[in-house]
Amino acid sequence: MHHHHQRRTAVAAGILLTAALGVAVPASAAPQSRQAPATALVVNARWGGHCSYDRIVIDVRGKLPPVTVKPVKELRYDPSGKKVPLAGKYFLEIKLSPAAAHNDAGQSVYRGPKLVKINLPALKGLALTGDFEGVVGFGAAFNSKPVYSTFKLHSPERFVLDVRHANRCA
Repeated sequence: MHHHHQRRTAVAAGILLTAALGVAVPASAAPQSRQAPATALVVNARWGGHCSYDRIVIDVRGKLPPVTVKPVKELRYDPSGKKVPLAGKYFLEIKLSPAAAHNDAGQSVYRGPKLVKINLPALKGLALTGDFEGVVGFGAAFNSKPVYSTFKLHSPERFVLDVRHANRCA
């Protein structure tokens, strides 16, 4: 008789534990409004001319994803493959992934320029080239071969690309 009672207590404890876990799981999957979004959201792109470099800044909400920058012969839109109408002799393709420029409802969160001619010493144009399957792409246009460096800044999260040119302030 005593043995039977112990087993019933263990079963009851098991039910309590399951109930407690059942409550704990949705709490962790609660709305993420206060936290950073699960996917990095690309919200803006800016640029500026400085004495010896032109700078592109890409603003991200959430954790900054890996970013690749590579020289390409021409800029193409993703996924259409259409040519990006930016004049230049040299182009850099900037890709952030995993990232999106739209929210879960499919609305754009990107507030920056989609296609803009720029008249800085090095930087001649900037385009948003894609927001597709977890990759947000930008293209930058130059008349001379870009010599660049990149880095990341935090709080707020942003990716920076500096392209050198002759010092205009000296």
